Amino acid sequence: MSKEEKAKEKKTSDKSKKKKQGKIAKWFKDLKSEFKKVVWPTKKKVFNNTLVVLVVMVISSAFVGGLDYGLLKLFSFVLNLG
Repeated sequence: MSKEEKAKEKKTSDKSKKKKQGKIAKWFKDLKSEFKKVVWPTKKKVFNNTLVVLVVMVISSAFVGGLDYGLLKLFSFVLNLG
């Protein structure tokens, strides 16, 4: 490689580094402005939503557990017949 080619390559790599740094800084600035737009829920809403999720989980697990227990008893009854 000649000195001119190396100098050109260095200039283009310096420019691309500056562009990347500018893009990263812009990304963080945009991120900060987007976070300012977010409407965060109140503590009461978070508590209520968490309570709803927990209740639905308990009901769902009881349903699946009951279904599992019922099918287990049904299969054991069918297998004992034969």
